[in-house]
Amino acid sequence: MRHFEMDKLKAQGGSVGQSKYHDSAIKQVCGSANYADDNPEPHGCLHAYPVLAPVASGFIKSVDTSKALALAGVKRIFSTADVPGKLDIGPVFPGDILLTSDEIQYHGQPVLVVVASTYEIARRAARLVTIECEQTTPILDIKDAIEKQNWVRPPHSLNRGNSQQAINSAHHQLKGEISIGGQEHFYLEGQIALAQPDQDGGIHVQCSTQHPTEVQHLVAKILKKPFNFVTVETRRMGGAFGGKETQGAPWACLAALAVYYLGCPVKMRLARSDDFKLTGKRHPFYNHYHVGFDENGLIEGADITVNGYCGYSPDLSDAIVDRAMFHADNAYYYPAAKIQGNRCKVNTVSHTAFRGFGGPQGMIMGELIMDDIAAKLGKDPLEIRKLNLYRPGRDITPYHQKVEQHILKDMIEQLEQSGDYWARKSAIKTFNASSPIIKKGLSMTPVKYGISFTVQHLNQAGALVHVYSDGSIHLNHGGTEMGQGLNTKIAQIVAHGFGVDFDTVGISATRTDKVPNTSPTAASSGTDLNGMAALNAVNTIKERLIDFITGHFEVPSESIEFKNNLITFSKSEISFSELANLAYMNRISLSSTGYYATPKIHYDRAKGEGRPFFYYAHGVALSEVEVDTLTGENTVTRVDILHDVGSSINPALDIGQIEGAFIQGMGWLTTEDLQWNDKGELASFGPANYKIPAIGDTPAEFNVNLYNSANPETTVFRSKAVGEPPFMLGFSVWSAIRNAISSVADYKYTAPLDTPATPERVLNAITHTQQWLAQHKEHSND
Repeated sequence: MRHFEMDKLKAQGGSVGQSKYHDSAIKQVCGSANYADDNPEPHGCLHAYPVLAPVASGFIKSVDTSKALALAGVKRIFSTADVPGKLDIGPVFPGDILLTSDEIQYHGQPVLVVVASTYEIARRAARLVTIECEQTTPILDIKDAIEKQNWVRPPHSLNRGNSQQAINSAHHQLKGEISIGGQEHFYLEGQIALAQPDQDGGIHVQCSTQHPTEVQHLVAKILKKPFNFVTVETRRMGGAFGGKETQGAPWACLAALAVYYLGCPVKMRLARSDDFKLTGKRHPFYNHYHVGFDENGLIEGADITVNGYCGYSPDLSDAIVDRAMFHADNAYYYPAAKIQGNRCKVNTVSHTAFRGFGGPQGMIMGELIMDDIAAKLGKDPLEIRKLNLYRPGRDITPYHQKVEQHILKDMIEQLEQSGDYWARKSAIKTFNASSPIIKKGLSMTPVKYGISFTVQHLNQAGALVHVYSDGSIHLNHGGTEMGQGLNTKIAQIVAHGFGVDFDTVGISATRTDKVPNTSPTAASSGTDLNGMAALNAVNTIKERLIDFITGHFEVPSESIEFKNNLITFSKSEISFSELANLAYMNRISLSSTGYYATPKIHYDRAKGEGRPFFYYAHGVALSEVEVDTLTGENTVTRVDILHDVGSSINPALDIGQIEGAFIQGMGWLTTEDLQWNDKGELASFGPANYKIPAIGDTPAEFNVNLYNSANPETTVFRSKAVGEPPFMLGFSVWSAIRNAISSVADYKYTAPLDTPATPERVLNAITHTQQWLAQHKEHSND
């Protein structure tokens, strides 16, 4: 196959680099963008709902379904005995159970599934089932799990150099710890699946999932059928953020189980409160560090332990804690490092993927350490951050991957100037000195985020491209659209490759019978993987067309150019639609699959070293906050962001992703407070007691700019991933709050501040700082 150089393709004109609107935008504004629950229900459709365990830990002694079965409209109740195949639907490692009939491992664990004529009846009937249990004592505290070495997967560690020796010989040492809260995905569209018999004896599933192939495989496995028995389709999701990577599968499996027996369509949709209780969250973490550094604040050795609060089963926790370990350095070089990762088993729902996939829970350690070192030495935190950045000669990570692109220094300097960092810092110190109640804080934090799935085989994608004889183009690929604009970007790539208008390309729903064996749309790799696969399909068709033009018109291939809906060659031209028809009449294939696998990546887990990431995406955020020292309430007043997306395929979509990710990260660190009671029941299961950021929480001044730098790696048109990296720019808010609190002690002390930094925690940190100040004055007087 001919290889079309990226730069040559980009010079052909077309859609790449333009701010095209989201392919569903007009439909969404008009209310005509259908989601799974909007589609008309098929004739005879029934509804399913799970029966939930009443305790967090114990064993089932008896189940009474008589009241539920007596309810008019109830058709059947299914149990583990009705599952013909596997009950374990663990996505990577075993342990995630579809239904239980014996041991209960978390509050609300599904035991049965009721099928009835309506959604309301199915839900009522599920609540009428009585389950008698023998309760056991649940493990709910992460420190208990650590003490008992209660793991869902074995611990893992990264080692480079002798960290303990480096720490012990350093001029200064510091220790610290932090408890990091989880986060509810709070997608607008909840978990839902509609399964129905197809005309060929199989089952067709429409569901809200980031991973149609995994749903296909798991439905087939629980039914003991081959994969081709099941077709899974996803057109669009109303948000996911990782919460539909594995957690959409159980509901599709249960709906399909009912179809298998009843032979009619069955829909399952979770109520919002149950969606909260039955689906995993971002993993809470409990981490601690021990570092050694010199008199300037340059780190010489680091020993960091990250402990993931995983829930009752592995789910994706192995890879999530791995990524927390990989990112415990963030953008900073540790000459000698030991990073330990534990996967703690507790009696809650199994926690799962969430934007950043463990990276944020590890990366916060780098920012915690930088702030603490600055406080210890009486220096500005930005000075310490800049001093410890990766740079040539100091560029090997704790997992032995070399950091090859060093742009953060330039990005920080740009934002220092455009955000007027030093003048504002001085003005804030003056303000705080004369303001006894309201304190302001300012912080700039960087992000270095690795792009690729840490599970190597997932770094592959497929696509399908048809050119019809009228010149219109059909596109299908293995990625899923969850609001991020993936379909739009890939349509731009295809249009650009053919040199035609964007609206020439039509996009259809992701289906396992069109593009098989797909990876989840996750790890910020949707465009990297599926876009390159689609471009490879385009290039295959273009090669055929160029060969045809060369022979049919007797012209050299070097003269042929695809641009502005025309193909020009040797002072002649033909429209793309005319060429498509002419090629068809001459029996030239106008359809192709495309495939792409990420190069260069590898990781030896036994050695704890390799290259798990193809490249790094970078960003810098400068945030200013105001804190009320009497209440702990805080407000973000201004944010300036400079973010690295390589050569942007669609600047408008990229900026939108950056804005949304930052606000979501800010919410995780400030207001989104997950709470379980002492019985293991989720206490924060709705918007009344779980606060996500609202429009009023958006900073009054919010400036976002893209950093102009092409990806040095050969990604699609030298772009970079944008979905996850800007989430961690929210650290600047948390760090700015710490900065405001430290002003209470004239910046001589920085109090611990667990996340989320709710008003209660902020007020406690202020009190702690005031107590430190009082003690410090007493010692000074003595």
